[in-house]
Parts: sequence; structure tokens; C-alpha cells
Amino acid sequence: MLRRLHHEQPSSFAFTPANLAWAEGQIQKYPEGRQASAIIPLLWRAQEQEGWLTRPAIETVADMLGMAYIRALEVASFYFMFQLQPTGSVAHIQICGTLSCMICGAEDLIGVCKEKINEAPYTLSADGKFTWEEVECLGACTNAPMAQIGKDYYEDLTADGLRKLLDDLAAGKVPTPGPQNGRYAAEPLSGLTSLTDHESGKHQYNASAQLAVDIGDTVKRIDGTEVPLLTPWIKSGATAAKAPAKKAAAKPAAAKPAAKKALVEKAAAPAKAAEVAAVDEKQPEVLTAPRASGKDDLKKISGVGPKLEALLNELGFYHYDQIAKWTAQEVAWVDARLKFKGRIERDDWMAQAAKLASES
Repeated sequence: MLRRLHHEQPSSFAFTPANLAWAEGQIQKYPEGRQASAIIPLLWRAQEQEGWLTRPAIETVADMLGMAYIRALEVASFYFMFQLQPTGSVAHIQICGTLSCMICGAEDLIGVCKEKINEAPYTLSADGKFTWEEVECLGACTNAPMAQIGKDYYEDLTADGLRKLLDDLAAGKVPTPGPQNGRYAAEPLSGLTSLTDHESGKHQYNASAQLAVDIGDTVKRIDGTEVPLLTPWIKSGATAAKAPAKKAAAKPAAAKPAAKKALVEKAAAPAKAAEVAAVDEKQPEVLTAPRASGKDDLKKISGVGPKLEALLNELGFYHYDQIAKWTAQEVAWVDARLKFKGRIERDDWMAQAAKLASES
């Protein structure tokens, strides 16, 4: 399928403060120079925020990651999970049309979408609340036919059941996801003969549907206010810098080298930069050569590969007990020279090294 950007685009895009903090946290997961690896989660977050993926959003993400606009557009246009046209303000309906669902009535569900939303997929309903599309297998074959609406599955659907779902959503109600025919999960239609613990009444719905019901969240898009912030690698108390909203360029012209470098450095800056800067660096005890017993295999420390081991050896670290004794100031010194900022604390090299030293 030929996928193009929509002919009507907003003039600009900016992440909300919460989503910006989340996005900068994602960038920190990758080593310096590899920020482009965060392209998919950042594009997805932009889509969750806006409902669809706009050109300004794609270009903003590209700028954050130091990527050429065309590279970001290649990713956005390749993956069908990215919607390149406006979607319904309430929900985008994805009808599974693969074998099991097709046999069990997916065509009837598609007929309802054409009747109540729009004859053509990817096209807004008259009230702007809904769009729809047919998708490949969503992996709920036992509960066919089904649809994904927002983050949840609505299974064992009938044409009338889908009509009611759409009416409820249009009225601002939050339908209960999961099987729509009374099934608990994916058990046989004839009923369970084992694993009947749920029948005690402790949980009315299966785990996925129960969670959605408990928090009243089915079609709600991710907006960055979720708790926790899903960036556990950022230490508590550290905050990401809030970049000012930036209007997208009128033309996708390549950034000047100096400007591009500044954007890369800004995107690569760890959210905990202020915290690290507050810790004075102190050089740990180093050796000019391994001890007579021979150097330890530092690659046994999770997060240390051949390249990092060679760098550690060059810096004068050959043994587990050297690393086990690093203080926060010494970690800052080593961190600044390895160019893999944050990895030492994230993988807790000191604890690993202490354990390996005790086993040697």
C-alpha cells in the first residue's frame, strides 16, 4: 500500500511537558551517538498525544534525535501502526479480517463500520468521532470475530454488539473490553472443566479487562500523566529539561551542521545531568598492569562487552575488587571516560563486581 502524509497538516507540534520528559527518558536508554534508536517509541508517543502522526511531529522527533527528516519519515510510513491521517476523536476501530475472524463474521463487522462510520476506511465519520480500518491478525482467534479499539480487545463480537459499542462510545460511555458474549477469557464456549478459580467471584473479568475496568481506561490515549512515568532508569529527583515548543520548518531542509550538532547534543543530554554535575569527579585507584594472578574477565559483568573491557583495562582497571570499591565520585570519573553514560549505575557494576570477587 502506498502511504503518504495527509494533505492537510497542522502548523506545528510540541510534546506536552510530561510527554517530553518521557521522550527524553527514552533517549537516555541508548549510548551516545545511538539516539536514533528511540525513533519508534517517540513517534508512537507523538501519535498517542495527537491521535495521528503529523508531519510536524515526525520532524520534531527527527530533530530531537539528530536524524534527517526523510529517515524519520521512512520509519513512519513503513509501519502500519502509525496513522498518517486524522483518526476519530473518540476512537479508531481496527477490525481483524484474517482467516478465523473472517470465517466467524468479520465482514459483518466491516459492514457496520461502513454503515455507522464511513464507507471508506481511514476516513472520519460525519461527527469526527470515529475512523476504522481492516487489519491483519490480532492474535485473538479463539474469540473471533474481534476488534481492537484503543488499547483493548473487544472479542466475540456480533454486528449488533458492535453497533451498541459504537453508540456507547459516541455517548461518552466506556464499554467493558474483552469477550462480549459472557465468556471470561478464551475458554471453550461449552464452559470450563478446570481452572475455575475465577468463578469464586473474586474477579468479574479476566486480568486484562479487569484492569481496564478498574482504572476506567480503554480508549483513553496515553498523555504522559500515567504513574509511574515508565522511565525507571532515571533516578528519583532528576528531571528532564523542558525544551520550548518549536514550530516545524516550512520545508524539510537539512539543518546546518552546527545547528544539527546542537540538537544532537541536546537530545543526548541525560535527564540526570544536573545530578551528575553536582558530584565532583575523583580518580579511582588504578593499576599500570594486572596483578601476578592475571586480570579478571570483566566481561562477566553484565553490560561490559569486549570494547568496554578494553577501555577499562586502558584506564587501569583489571580486577573485580577495583570496580567493587568505586564511590559515587569515582563512578562519575569513570563514566565521563567510557562514553556510555549511566550504564555503570544502571547495571550496578559495583554490586556485580563485588559478587564476582567473592566467588573468585
